[in-house]
Amino acid sequence: QVQLVESGGALVQVGDSLTLACEASAGTVGPYVIAWFRQAPGKKREGVSSVCLGGTAYYSNSVKGRFFASRDNAKNTVALQMNRLEREDTAVYYCAAGPTCGVLNPEDYTHWGRGTQVTVSS
Repeated sequence: QVQLVESGGALVQVGDSLTLACEASAGTVGPYVIAWFRQAPGKKREGVSSVCLGGTAYYSNSVKGRFFASRDNAKNTVALQMNRLEREDTAVYYCAAGPTCGVLNPEDYTHWGRGTQVTVSS
């Protein structure tokens, strides 16, 4: 069983870049699809990206072309590089482990981190 910890959240300005990390504090990320979700106050949890076992990444339309996800199984980490940040990207970002490649439905993910706050200010 994998336990995930997110890091890297910060207060940044519109247009800035930021990289989040998801690390396994117990177990390994290797057998899992790892996804990034986010949740803004008063909104539903939204899928952002999923990274499949071989490294292929999928993205929601809201971040496609700006966010890039990658995994390093040897280091037991998954990263989310976020570029050209917008105020609408402000949210708590979570990583989660699940079985199915290309899926961004929270119900398909069984292991979750506690989240890291990203705030984009103008």
